[in-house]
Amino acid sequence: MIGPLINGSAIIIGGVLGISLSRFIPQRLRDGLPPAFAMISIAMGITLVIKVHQLPAVALAVVLGVALGELLRLEHGIQLAGIWIQRVLSRVLPPPRHKLPTDVYTQNFTALIVLFCASGTGVVGALTEGLTGDYQLLIIKSALDVFTALIFSITLGAAVISIAVPQFLVQALLFFSAQLIMPFMNDITMGDFAACGGIIMMAVGLRIAQIKMFAVVNFLPALLFIIPLSIYWHRWFG
Repeated sequence: MIGPLINGSAIIIGGVLGISLSRFIPQRLRDGLPPAFAMISIAMGITLVIKVHQLPAVALAVVLGVALGELLRLEHGIQLAGIWIQRVLSRVLPPPRHKLPTDVYTQNFTALIVLFCASGTGVVGALTEGLTGDYQLLIIKSALDVFTALIFSITLGAAVISIAVPQFLVQALLFFSAQLIMPFMNDITMGDFAACGGIIMMAVGLRIAQIKMFAVVNFLPALLFIIPLSIYWHRWFG
């Protein structure tokens, strides 16, 4: 399980660097880079969406996933967790130099959780390593995550480092469940799964760019629905 460890370490390293270097990074750079990361997230989402094989199955998974997420109020729960983490860390660490309003802080924090924990690269990378031992995809993701964590820790502070914990837990769960999941992952289900993750990545990018404030955490249950829906859609209508 080398990949999840490296990926978690990348967030910690990037977060520490961002906090340490925040006083040396000009404001125009702080303002200019997050939109660039938003566009990267949208571009990654588009490259995943075009892999779709059965768009109705993907659309149904997203609708059911968002409905479940809204009923469970997942986004609200993550926002409360973000506020709690901010308060706890403010007692032991100096607050970030660029103070954000609470609503903006929680919006960015929840978007980052999805960006780090539910990206298609991370999910597929953890499954691939669990099945084959190849962790190259997670190495690529780690290289990107260092810079993402660095930039956002300038404004969000040490809370960014804490995201390494849920990301590691998610990737570890995928790593150990790979043997159970991968027998169902053929070209069709992989393509539909990637497309479902791509839609979420696009929503994250639009949120970071503050174009549309999607409740991105509420999209996550779609990843649970897409595999069975893709399998049975292909059997019934393929």
